[in-house]
Amino acid sequence: MVYFSVEIYTYSWIEETLRRFTYVILSKKEKGLTRRYLMKITGYSRAQLTRQIAQYCKTGQVRIKEYDRHKFQKKYTNQDIKLLAKTAQLHDSPNGAALKKTLERMVREYGKAEYLNISHISVSHIYNLKKKVSYLRSSTSYQKTNQGKGKTIGVRCKPQPEGKPGYLRVDTAHQGDREKQKGVYHINMVDEITQWEVIGATEKISEEYLLPLLEKMIATYPFRIINFHTDNGSEYINQKVVEMLNKLLIKLTKSRPRHTNDNALVETKNGWVLRKWLGYSHIRGEHAHQINKFYFGCFQDYLNFHRPCAFPSEIIDSKGKIKKKYRYQDYQTPYEKLRSIPEVQNYLKAGITLEMLDKIAQRYTDNEMAEKVQLERDKLFAKIVAA
Repeated sequence: MVYFSVEIYTYSWIEETLRRFTYVILSKKEKGLTRRYLMKITGYSRAQLTRQIAQYCKTGQVRIKEYDRHKFQKKYTNQDIKLLAKTAQLHDSPNGAALKKTLERMVREYGKAEYLNISHISVSHIYNLKKKVSYLRSSTSYQKTNQGKGKTIGVRCKPQPEGKPGYLRVDTAHQGDREKQKGVYHINMVDEITQWEVIGATEKISEEYLLPLLEKMIATYPFRIINFHTDNGSEYINQKVVEMLNKLLIKLTKSRPRHTNDNALVETKNGWVLRKWLGYSHIRGEHAHQINKFYFGCFQDYLNFHRPCAFPSEIIDSKGKIKKKYRYQDYQTPYEKLRSIPEVQNYLKAGITLEMLDKIAQRYTDNEMAEKVQLERDKLFAKIVAA
């Protein structure tokens, strides 16, 4: 057998270490300490090191045990595998059962003796032979039978933030079509724990427009983002978004089937924030740039520092059922909720401090900020109408 030189070197180092520490005369406590040291450096398991130490104590050496594996006689020869590959290719890669049936018919119906041995193969073993090099070389267009198991993007689950910020719920709201013209798309992101909300607008749902906007929106959050949860829309469940999220070390999850409330938080915000402030009327996609100036200019600060949100309290009734109640005393702005999280400084991004966020919160009163947002929205609508 051939071994990697690194394994030979490791065994040699173990032997040298045991000899240097005079392992055989050490006390029980010292032997345990030496064993833990070897495990830490080599990464070997306790059982593996026990065998190596026993070998050293018996022979004074630590050597790789060489042995020859027992090899079973091949039942199907390379010629049999070539016949299997040829038959599969001629019939355009049928499934295993159909392929075995064809092999049996070649012997029973047409008397082809060369197919006799391979015709006895089991259906499951056909797929084993398809992995053999001789089969792949014989088949010019080898392809596994499609079993309906495509590459899965995202994990179907309900995120469990456990009181930590950084778990986003994401959804898209469309501003409608008119005369074959697409309306603007609103991307809405809401943190599950703090309800910190960031909204962006894009002219089209495509990689060119969507990916830069998502990165900008994620960067707007003052705390680190851990999870990105969405429904099953293809604008988010695709390889490009996955690559972008992986680069930012963010996990992608998606809603479960028959669980309509998995993404209910952000869908509620679509109605109570987006539609309330932007309405339902058609807005052409070309205005996305102007809308983003409004969103990132003042609207985000208003939503997160000046607009109170309802936070639920879980109450267990007499039957043991958990119910959510929205009490008046639980209304807070997202920033107030963020500040109430224990050790919140540990979740903030590098360079972001609570003092910096306090200055943003105290720059305007709630009414002054709302007045500013109203004025900027009027200017936005005037530009949209005039265009």
